[in-house]
Amino acid sequence: MTRYGLGTKTDAQGLYDRIADVQKFAMKLNGYRASVAKYLRSLDLSLDSNSRVLDAGCGTGIVSMAFQDSGLASKQTVALDLSRRSLKIASGDMARRKQKTGNFEPVQGNLLQLPFEDKTFDMVMMCGVLEYTPLDAGLSEAARVLKSGAPLVLLPVKPSLVGSVLEVLYDFKIHPLDEIKEAARKYFHFAGNHRFPVTHPIAWSKTIFLLEKK
Repeated sequence: MTRYGLGTKTDAQGLYDRIADVQKFAMKLNGYRASVAKYLRSLDLSLDSNSRVLDAGCGTGIVSMAFQDSGLASKQTVALDLSRRSLKIASGDMARRKQKTGNFEPVQGNLLQLPFEDKTFDMVMMCGVLEYTPLDAGLSEAARVLKSGAPLVLLPVKPSLVGSVLEVLYDFKIHPLDEIKEAARKYFHFAGNHRFPVTHPIAWSKTIFLLEKK
């Protein structure tokens, strides 16, 4: 099983460089962006024009675009991923968007060695990326770069028939949701668990945990 490694090239990076265009198309069809944007709009978040937001493991930028669609304020959205090809696609899509909500900055980097100072961000979003890391390592690094009390919007792949198919296709390991909650309590307060309506395709594979940095 692949993991986010510490070298300059990893199996996960190579996979997503190869499938980035297909991944973008699939994510566009399944309605993830609209579902996540609706959820973000429902939250009472303390974000403003000075806020910095990190989309950690951004892929082709679907969650970053969902954040823009939500209308939440920010000074900067940083999109980090190992895959250079995915970042290129995300940057191109952002450049073509008429809507501008803060500055978008793509960064190639490793989830387990985030290239940012402690307490840099006012919010972190993680969608389908912890499946490539040990839980404690991924969550502790997210907590490190978050300011105290700031939210982590976490969209794990949940155990399901669709999730099992994704495990094979994307060569990752699904963490049981109870294990994610238990691991997160070391660094975060548990603020909520959103379940998407079954009519939303995103509900077939993901749920949302809202966590707050201790």
